[in-house]
Amino acid sequence: MSDRESMEYDVVVVGGGPAGLAAAIRLKQLAAEKNHEIGVCVLEKGAELGAHILSGAVMDPRALTELIPDWKEKGAPLNVPVTRDKFMFLSRTGARVTPHFLLPDCFRNEGNYIVRLGDVVRWLGEQAEALGVDIFPGFAAAGLLYDEQGAVRGVVTGDMGVARDGSHTANYQPGMELLARYTLFAEGSRGQLGRQLIERYRLDEGRDPQSYGIGIKEMWEVDPAQSHPGLVVHTAGWPLDSDTYGGSFLYHLDNNLVAVGMVVGLDYANPWLSPFEEFQRYKTHPAIRPTFEGGKRIAYGARALTAGGLLSLPKLAFPGGALVGCEAGFLNAPRIKGSHAAIKSGAMAAEAAFQAVLADRRQDVLAAYPTAFESSWLREELHKARNFKQWFKKGRTLATVMTGIEQWLLKGNFPWTIHRTKPDYACLQPASQCARIDYPKPDGKLTFDRLSSVFISNTNHDENEPVHLTLKDPSVPVAVNLAKYGGPEARYCPAAVYEFVKDDHGADRLQINAQNCVHCKTCDIKDPTQNIVWVAPQGGEGPVYNGM
Repeated sequence: MSDRESMEYDVVVVGGGPAGLAAAIRLKQLAAEKNHEIGVCVLEKGAELGAHILSGAVMDPRALTELIPDWKEKGAPLNVPVTRDKFMFLSRTGARVTPHFLLPDCFRNEGNYIVRLGDVVRWLGEQAEALGVDIFPGFAAAGLLYDEQGAVRGVVTGDMGVARDGSHTANYQPGMELLARYTLFAEGSRGQLGRQLIERYRLDEGRDPQSYGIGIKEMWEVDPAQSHPGLVVHTAGWPLDSDTYGGSFLYHLDNNLVAVGMVVGLDYANPWLSPFEEFQRYKTHPAIRPTFEGGKRIAYGARALTAGGLLSLPKLAFPGGALVGCEAGFLNAPRIKGSHAAIKSGAMAAEAAFQAVLADRRQDVLAAYPTAFESSWLREELHKARNFKQWFKKGRTLATVMTGIEQWLLKGNFPWTIHRTKPDYACLQPASQCARIDYPKPDGKLTFDRLSSVFISNTNHDENEPVHLTLKDPSVPVAVNLAKYGGPEARYCPAAVYEFVKDDHGADRLQINAQNCVHCKTCDIKDPTQNIVWVAPQGGEGPVYNGM
């Protein structure tokens, strides 16, 4: 028996993003319809709901309308409808605009909204609390609990007040056990517990390797003359080379705000590439720079996204629980949208869990959830997009042509399915085989360095706590990563967490500045030796994004 305090619910939801909150809301809605009591709680590792939420974001309201049909009357912060789409292919100095009639449906945004997803999440939290959901922000789910049959029984939150050497400080508090009939995991991309569950239950067996991207985003307050609320701009091409998957966006919100960002596929090959510097270069393009001249950068963040699509989806349910949202990988990569899929998946999992609770079942497999997905509009949507990422492994030119044929001409009904066989980390090539990339120094007006960027992400970690970026083997970063790959962790991290320095004897060592970590999870994904494992720090720590 554990000496920790425990609380028991019918359903525990790990993660207070769109998927987790949608699941909690749907559970309570169904309980009210059936006049049946159901206990639901949501654990959120951020200091408040939305603190760790970062997305572009253009939101398709379809799933939200299914979940909360009167969301407009209830004041959901979807205030900026898309008024115009613009897609550009960039060369170093030029820009070629794709005629609107040639844009496939996946790049069209009529009926969608430009949102600050953190604000949407906070509003969803209000709806959940009004229905009686218990929400616990500032509590990171750090471990899994199993019953005697090996089914998930719940989670345990992380201990608080632990010093870097493992000793207990005066503020020590042991974690609490949250027990449940069913536990829904909505941690977002590359979730710490989701990763363990996929391995334990072999949920990815027979699937294509999962694929990821890193999304880097800034929020700017621009000159009113450069503000065009409702304008959605997507770009492909420069500064990325033709063999590197990625693209960029500018979303014009109200109040003279523009969200600008870049997604770089983490299957890139050149270890000298830095996604952060590529993004900074992007803003200097002649077609992009004018938007920001005379403006002010007010926010920054970065987050990995799960982009493998339908072919990489793991099995969704296992004894005692299920994966929802980006934890599973429901992002539609060509649409660059995941929030609608997160909400839909959360609602479907909730419906399966509610029926199980109503039937007085516990800790079995929620088979109704994957069954519902197979017959859903979400599955149909992801099926049409299934080859998108795979085409880009064949180069941008071929990918552009084939995406046009598949999405514009055939409306996603391509007769063949293309598979991937290699995980992202295995795509990195030895540094000696790749060309170095020289990035310009930031000017502090349009382009910036990592540390000033982390500063405006409001990131904070206690410097005396255990480092949450753990190494399986401390010798590997220098002996393998630095020697063979040129130390790529110093470049793929968008927060200056990793740097190679000399010790007192002149030898190289890896210094981990864990207090800078914005919880993007890129290191956990891209490390070529899979030696870095991200674990949750003390609850409430990390970035505090203001409506990003």
